[in-house]
Amino acid sequence: MSHTIPLTKESFEALQEELKRLIREERPKVIQDIAEARAHGDLSENAEYDAAKNRQGFIEGRIQEINGKMARAHVVDLSGLKPDKVVFGCTVTLYDTATEEEVTYKIVGEDEADIKVSKISCTSPVGKALIGHKLDDSVRVIVPSGKKEYEIIDIKYD
Repeated sequence: MSHTIPLTKESFEALQEELKRLIREERPKVIQDIAEARAHGDLSENAEYDAAKNRQGFIEGRIQEINGKMARAHVVDLSGLKPDKVVFGCTVTLYDTATEEEVTYKIVGEDEADIKVSKISCTSPVGKALIGHKLDDSVRVIVPSGKKEYEIIDIKYD
């Protein structure tokens, strides 16, 4: 059963660029590498040929994966909306009441999540807890390290 995948515009565009690169650059290069390896003769003990065929399989698999994602993608466009509550694709700044520190996250899909660049999944404990809350709301979250309490101090729809 295919379901839609919410993606930010930024992520959708990155997938488009990767797909273009794979089709225009990587696929032709690996086809050329296979042809060159074949020219060396016996394929049964040709490591270059095997490596190129493996790389071709990876490239074709990734092309199919990206095409599938893009076909099911629902690009969330927040432009024109008033940033009054936490939704998928927004950037939210929180005040951690325990540590008295501010932290900023962008709420994204599972594939886009990367805590190193402050992108958290909408299905993560913090992401799920924040969705739907408004500016100045206090939000309690159960995380692996225990309980956290945040105050929402800013919401931006980039």
